[in-house]
Amino acid sequence: MVSLKENINLFLSYLDKNRGYSLNSLITYEQALREMAEVSHYYVEEGTIVLDITPFRLRVIDNSKRTISKKLSAVRSLVKYLRQQHDLAISLVGDGVIKVPKTLPKPIDESIIREMLEVATPKQKLITLLLYGLGLRISELTAIRLDSISSQWITVQGKGGKERQIPLLEGLHDQVVRYIEIEMPKEFLFEKSGAAMNTYQIRYLFDKLFKRQGIRATPHQLRHSFATHLLHNGARITDVSRLLGHSSLVSTQVYTKLEKSKKFNEYSQAHPLCDSKRL
Repeated sequence: MVSLKENINLFLSYLDKNRGYSLNSLITYEQALREMAEVSHYYVEEGTIVLDITPFRLRVIDNSKRTISKKLSAVRSLVKYLRQQHDLAISLVGDGVIKVPKTLPKPIDESIIREMLEVATPKQKLITLLLYGLGLRISELTAIRLDSISSQWITVQGKGGKERQIPLLEGLHDQVVRYIEIEMPKEFLFEKSGAAMNTYQIRYLFDKLFKRQGIRATPHQLRHSFATHLLHNGARITDVSRLLGHSSLVSTQVYTKLEKSKKFNEYSQAHPLCDSKRL
């Protein structure tokens, strides 16, 4: 029988190579599964592999409900993978559903975002504009390639390798062009020493900007602000959901029920940055 540790390694490799999980997600999964493997029981009983995570549940009992839920989700995903990809008869013991209340980060006020843009360096400014103007995840920002940008659209590589197209406001496109002329990146929009910047490097520049002004904020708050401000200004929730690339949508294409031109017009009218052709 393949050991639990070996199966975890196979699963992590599958998430990386076949599912396109981000480095942050892979680290989260690995930490949870390694912790689980340290204390859980893994054995064969009557032809069925048993994974008893009861000791693991006791170990994490003092964690927050949200943390426990994330760790259990990683374990369940591992078991599902072993069943579906390796056809293993495996029983998960000690599992249980923990309902976690949904909470969202507080959106950043539009006036504060504009203040940040006034004092930002060119790179910090474009990072802020793209996170807020496109509603990107920070991992999506780091993966933007030069050939994915056109005059009105940008193709984003989302979770699980799924692509989506997002309208690019005229003023935002001008900022991108100006930045490229100055920085002269080769392949990715944000590069350092000839390679794509990672999430930690992007986060450092973001934190440096906001902390310098005495404001506590995260890149994900700008993504949430994008959605909140669009909805506040009359955008339809279904359109916003597609722009965000939420996995709950069945379709793999971002615009299956709405013409691109119509979506672009609605987005352009609803986003707070639309009143400035040049930012």
